[in-house]
Amino acid sequence: MEKAVKQEYRLENLSCANCAMKFEHNIKSLPEVENATVNFGASKVSVIGKATIEDIEKAGAFDGIKVTTVKQRQSEKVPFFKRKENVLTVISFVFLVIGIIASLTYEESHPLAIGLFIVSIAVGGFDLFKGGLVNLSRFYFDMKTLMTIAIIGAAIIGEWREGAVVVFLFAVSEALEAYSMNKARQSISQLIDIVPPTATIRKNGKLIEVDTDFIQINDVLIVKPGQKIAMDGVVLKGTSAVNQASITGESVPVTKSIDDEVFAGTLNEEGSLEVKVTKRVEDTTIAKIIHLVEEAQAEKAPSQKFVDKFAKYYTPAIIMIAVLVAIVPPLFGADWQTWIYQGLAVLVVGCPCALVVSTPVAIVTAIGNAAKQGVLIKGGIHLEEIGRLQAIAFDKTGTLTKGYPEVTHVEADVPKEFIQKVMSIETYSQHPLAQAIVKYGAKEHIHQVEIEQFQSVTGKGAEGLVDGTKWAVGSVSWISSISAISNEVITKIEQLQMEGNTVMLASADGVYQGFIAVADPIRTTSKNVLEKLKKAGIQHTVMLTGDDKRTANAIAVKLGMTAVEAGLMPEQKLSAIKALKEKYGTVAMVGDGVNDSPALAAATVGIAMGGAGTDAALETADVALMADDLEKLPYTIRLSRKALHIIKENIMFALGLKIIALLLIIPGWLTLWIAIFADMGATLLVVLNSLRLLKINK
Repeated sequence: MEKAVKQEYRLENLSCANCAMKFEHNIKSLPEVENATVNFGASKVSVIGKATIEDIEKAGAFDGIKVTTVKQRQSEKVPFFKRKENVLTVISFVFLVIGIIASLTYEESHPLAIGLFIVSIAVGGFDLFKGGLVNLSRFYFDMKTLMTIAIIGAAIIGEWREGAVVVFLFAVSEALEAYSMNKARQSISQLIDIVPPTATIRKNGKLIEVDTDFIQINDVLIVKPGQKIAMDGVVLKGTSAVNQASITGESVPVTKSIDDEVFAGTLNEEGSLEVKVTKRVEDTTIAKIIHLVEEAQAEKAPSQKFVDKFAKYYTPAIIMIAVLVAIVPPLFGADWQTWIYQGLAVLVVGCPCALVVSTPVAIVTAIGNAAKQGVLIKGGIHLEEIGRLQAIAFDKTGTLTKGYPEVTHVEADVPKEFIQKVMSIETYSQHPLAQAIVKYGAKEHIHQVEIEQFQSVTGKGAEGLVDGTKWAVGSVSWISSISAISNEVITKIEQLQMEGNTVMLASADGVYQGFIAVADPIRTTSKNVLEKLKKAGIQHTVMLTGDDKRTANAIAVKLGMTAVEAGLMPEQKLSAIKALKEKYGTVAMVGDGVNDSPALAAATVGIAMGGAGTDAALETADVALMADDLEKLPYTIRLSRKALHIIKENIMFALGLKIIALLLIIPGWLTLWIAIFADMGATLLVVLNSLRLLKINK
């Protein structure tokens, strides 16, 4: 049996969460479609099965939804008066104002006033009625159906002015909701637009400009100063400062030279670069980021699932209440016209759109904002879980520390000469500690000298002749066995070892010369980050490391961590995470995304230190810190907690305003225009409240 093809399309004019659900239902109903998922946040649809663009647009015709292929760029901004709905709303408003003037000049029931109100209703509400009547014929009750019933009812009982006001306000509400949702989606469209559509490549000795989509692996890009790099690759020629903010959120440009990796969408600031392409356009780091952000926005958070389930029962309940309000009081002698009007107002005020949009708009905004800051959150569920964290476990190497050894202390009579001799010998060694000493010497501008008879002594160190003197560099035990070391020096060495340093001694012709301490240094930001996490309410911070207990304890004390577990294998880290979950409920694991994979997967939230382009980090973790910047962790927790707070506020606003409006039925104060204001106000309040998440930054 032939496997169904999955196709993805971008959508335009998708502004309403209810419409997205109906659109998805319509596509699923197409004969050759197996499944369909509409991503309201990203304004995208995935279809499994056979369906043409025409078929999909037909399924969205009720809301004027337009379909484009995923590779097409976002459509250009359309000026206000070139949007049909905006023009119709303005015309509707003009006729409404003239109608109100006519009704005040004559009376509301005058044929001229009624005629003007009918034109205002017809112009402003044409699309509304078209969709509403179709829904009504299929017994599908959404916002448009409820509004259509209310307007028809208002016309039947002679409330033409009220009907015209409601249609105009509804049109304004729809336009504002569309604007607000587009604002929330800009985080994705900005990511899409940072990759240039064309690039210059060298082919057969000639420079030619080609579309980015047609660039192949191993093509050579020519990137001039001020241009954006079109594809992921490695630098063949040139040196330049490259601004990687679009990928990592780092504001400081990074120097790139031969053999350094560069990423699509980053800005070449100074020199010219020649870059060999290493990935196809769909596999670039920015393409993966866009895909992950869009998928994250499609995945429903627990709050959203609750609201969707609630809305499913809420709409029929509102219709039932509206029917009871319209029928019960007149049965006991009240005026039919008054209570039918009140029932219609209940229908309008009960529209669930504010409730339905309360969660997704906050999730879309928060995840989009995080992506711009270089933090990838791979779903609404993870965004919410981060806000509930009680404990965070950290890997040591490469997370709390830099992940590579550096010289921390040098002790010798003439340090510069001492380093010169030692680094000259260590140049021939491949050991990471030896390389740390060589790098330190280069950084201090110390030049090497000639070495003769170099020899590596397995498990001990290395030796060689420097100007005829036999120098030996190696472990404390080895050098102690061939030269005398004072008790004072031994005390210093032991103190450094307790602080997590590895100490190497040196002797010349069997006479002790000095020592060098090397350690994997703590990141400068680690202590500050842990303090911020405590202020943010994280009760427990624990280090889980494979390193020895002495080194781990020394670092944990410096950072002020609550606990430390050392000498752990990957499976033991997994057990430690499970124990923390039992104790604290919600636990995050922060690691490098490779050897910490089991622990990252077991944690409530796995957070990877994902140096830009680290595929393992992008795949394994729920959250990736793209610049290896721990300072983004407190920001992410603040953002998440604010998002949770805003989602709760949104649900309260959405339901609270409607309850207040419904209570106005008791004294008989609820009018259609108050009802539409309550509905429109709730929707706008929810959307604008969610957009506050755009202001949170690192």
